[in-house]
Amino acid sequence: MPIDLADLTRPAHTAVLTMEIQRGVVGDLSAFPQLADAAARVGVIPATARLVSTARSLGVKVIHCTAEFRPDRAGTAVNCQLVAAALRNPDHMLSGTPSAEIVPELAPEPTDLVCPRLSGVSPFNGTSLDTWLRNLGVTTVIATGVSVNLGVLGLAIEAVNLGYQVVVPRDAVAGLPAAYADAVLDNTFPLIATLTTVDALLAAWSA
Repeated sequence: MPIDLADLTRPAHTAVLTMEIQRGVVGDLSAFPQLADAAARVGVIPATARLVSTARSLGVKVIHCTAEFRPDRAGTAVNCQLVAAALRNPDHMLSGTPSAEIVPELAPEPTDLVCPRLSGVSPFNGTSLDTWLRNLGVTTVIATGVSVNLGVLGLAIEAVNLGYQVVVPRDAVAGLPAAYADAVLDNTFPLIATLTTVDALLAAWSA
């Protein structure tokens, strides 16, 4: 049965989640230049900026899911290569520093929420995200950001496990290598999410 995107993403029950669209991840202070380049090629930042701008105007809640670390690393388990790589520079992605900031194009508005995590690779891990979404009456989440093959995939799987509908605009997510990210979008995401584009979402909201 065809998906009614307008019904699935009605503003009253939808939230846009940005995943690690931060200066130290895909912005000017990135410690992952290849990922930043991949996001730039897709146009993740401008596409997500268009999406969140319209979302805010319609009352759709925008929640920025960020990764950061305490200077003493308290609360962070260095239990995988990704976290170890992020911690090679002891000053990178520290709470309250420029590299942990959300990119200027998505700078949080007063109506936005920011949901930081200190550990793991999913925005639901050790955070208030699920509680916030339920308190807001959200049943559908729109996932944006990086990376398709890890963080965004983890977000989608956990959101489905928690009972949410997941929507993924292909032009607002990126991963590495690009061919693998496309394969994940083509073969894994259709089983757990509704794939779309930012233009299609904006059209659905204007219908």
